[in-house]
Amino acid sequence: MFFILSKALLFILSPFFWFILFIGFLFFSKNQRRIKQVKWASIILFFFFTNSVIFSEICRLWEVPGRKFENIEKHDVAIVLGGMFVYNSDLETISIRKSGDRLIQALTLYKTGKVKKLLISGDNGYLTDRGLHEAKQIKELLCTWGINPLDIITEESSTNTHLNAKETAILLKQSYPHFNKFILVTSGIHMKRAKACFEKEGLVCTPFSTNLISNQTHKYQLDQYLIPNVYNFVLWSDLNKEIVGHLTYKVMGYN
Repeated sequence: MFFILSKALLFILSPFFWFILFIGFLFFSKNQRRIKQVKWASIILFFFFTNSVIFSEICRLWEVPGRKFENIEKHDVAIVLGGMFVYNSDLETISIRKSGDRLIQALTLYKTGKVKKLLISGDNGYLTDRGLHEAKQIKELLCTWGINPLDIITEESSTNTHLNAKETAILLKQSYPHFNKFILVTSGIHMKRAKACFEKEGLVCTPFSTNLISNQTHKYQLDQYLIPNVYNFVLWSDLNKEIVGHLTYKVMGYN
């Protein structure tokens, strides 16, 4: 029920929902004065939420900045959070999506000697079984790439960020008590919520943000100021998800 309610709340808060609501009002309202007001509101709403600079500057206030590899000290384990793949039932294989940058950056940390082990955390976040069992399947993929299976730890039961932290903490304390230096690898906009959850479970981690979507240097191209980008509707929804998720977790006592 909590999962369904959270999805419904996120949809209601999405800019796309309000834009569609305004457009629907234009079709059914007979009040000409209200129609004119809603038209202008719709235009303003559209340009605000499709402007790349506006989104980036607001997102920058939330997103945890990235770090250069040369500034990272050596750690025992890179904890890589799931949410990177979907399962292609036609081909019976996993398929990477935008959050897959987490895995690429974690592999770079491993290959450059910044971490000794990779810990993949998460099964799937679906209500029903869609064939995705992410940690297990990613380990199988990494082994086919030649990564030593002894260097890959999996936590295969969690279905959300809170459980990522809880189950990973239990696994590390029970099976790998000699490890004490961890680096947390997840998306930049997800890092604030994830890091708080891990700290709640007693795991202090160095944050390593991936697939960053804000511009930390304020350097923009002319088209980013002037040309609407409808993909920003998706980015706003992602940002809303993290803000609402972080606040909800705080109320629930998860972080």
